[in-house]
Amino acid sequence: MRLARIPVSACLILLGLILQVSVFGRLQLPGATPDILLLVVVGLAMVYGPTGGCLVGFAAGLLADLAPPSDHAIGRYALVLCLMGYAAGLLRPDHGRQRSVAGSLLVVGAAAVASTLLYALVGALVGDTAARHVGLGGLVISALLYDLLLAPFVVPLVMLLGRRFGRDPVAAADDDQGGPGMGSLARYRTTREVSSGPSYRKRRVPGFARRP
Repeated sequence: MRLARIPVSACLILLGLILQVSVFGRLQLPGATPDILLLVVVGLAMVYGPTGGCLVGFAAGLLADLAPPSDHAIGRYALVLCLMGYAAGLLRPDHGRQRSVAGSLLVVGAAAVASTLLYALVGALVGDTAARHVGLGGLVISALLYDLLLAPFVVPLVMLLGRRFGRDPVAAADDDQGGPGMGSLARYRTTREVSSGPSYRKRRVPGFARRP
């Protein structure tokens, strides 16, 4: 993960956590709570790829595990968002630019369902049976509905900020030339083409004139 991506990722993760805890966590909505952090991780993963998405997801989940009023085992949400970031990064579009809203909604919908089921599964493994009392089916449906409603407003903005402030100048030049590493290759070819012509002229040696 490039160093230029760390500040923008940290700011988006902190903002998403504040909104999730201070705003959406206090609305007392039926079922699950809207997962802004999941949308932030999905948006950044679709720009940074699987490795960057995995790192962003782990950092966001670990921060959520440590932030109050967290009441679950530390590392549980970090594992979930780490896997979701990696999976969303595998579906990264060309140059991190999503061509259709439907593609983002499909990724968000799959991530909402998978993260809810995985969170409940990990909770069952560590002895947390809260999802069983609330109703796993209701949690999955409500999480899917809330995340799909917020996705058109959150994911495109996160992807835009990730592309604009998280791009490395060298990598951006390479992408403009046709992909990673192609900028250097193009410059090498241009230099070779210019210097491949004749670099000197043959000089006549005095006393050896050309015969008719």
